Amino acid sequence: MSMLKIRKGDTVKVIAGKDCNAEGKVLSIDVKKRKVLVEGVNMITKHAKPSQANPNGGIIQKEAPIDISNVMLVYKGKATRVGFKMDGDKKVRFAKATGEVID
Repeated sequence: MSMLKIRKGDTVKVIAGKDCNAEGKVLSIDVKKRKVLVEGVNMITKHAKPSQANPNGGIIQKEAPIDISNVMLVYKGKATRVGFKMDGDKKVRFAKATGEVID
């Protein structure tokens, strides 16, 4: 399994689909399906039955997963591709637009 270039907590920009150009924070990643859950992006409506957690039930707005290929990392306000390089004996991510180390 290859290492993913986007991690939980990163700010990303959507580059394809109905929410194109929207930005948000990555909430979770599904490595096997290669999907990410981005805050405020790809919102769906879900009809919920009444339960103890939600006694009234009703219509709930929530995020749906989006393919990882449709998002791009935002670093210092600019969308950029991500690469890996060795920094001493440690493997780090870097922004291809500027060449700076991300983390």
